[in-house]
Amino acid sequence: FATARAGELPTDSIYRLDIPLVDHNGVGSHLADRRGRAQLVSMFYTSCQFVCPLVLDTLRMTERSLDPAEQQRLDVLVVSFDPERDTPIQLKSVFDKRKLEGEHWTLARTEAPNVRKLAAALDIRYRALADGEINHATALVLLDAEGRIVARSTMLGEVDPELVAAIRATLSATDSRP
Repeated sequence: FATARAGELPTDSIYRLDIPLVDHNGVGSHLADRRGRAQLVSMFYTSCQFVCPLVLDTLRMTERSLDPAEQQRLDVLVVSFDPERDTPIQLKSVFDKRKLEGEHWTLARTEAPNVRKLAAALDIRYRALADGEINHATALVLLDAEGRIVARSTMLGEVDPELVAAIRATLSATDSRP
């Protein structure tokens, strides 16, 4: 990841949340380490058979709607709702099975209290059910380089042109920063 810029985070940055992450390669980091690059963020869990694969497909379609240079400047972060079952090994299995590309895609987990904090910050509601399933809303949330929410889309299964326009505008603004 790009080295975080020095200085105070904006008051509306989700990077102010102290959320440690462990990615699909077993590498630990903090959410705030993602500072400096635009991020497309969502949440899922690997044992979900219906909506979560569609979330990953929609993220991929959205990314592929950008030109290659734009794709290289956008990171995609998908955090699990299910830290009990979604170990780094399980996340890596899904990463490989779904053929997610390159170092700018991250599937990650964090501990349950942090899942709750991140979901609240992203306005993604969820609840665990007795049978182990998780009832959850879906959203693709665009963060600027400082971790501020710029745009969100609840559209699944197709590319949201408004989200793509917001990604392009955010990437342009990031490129023109001093």
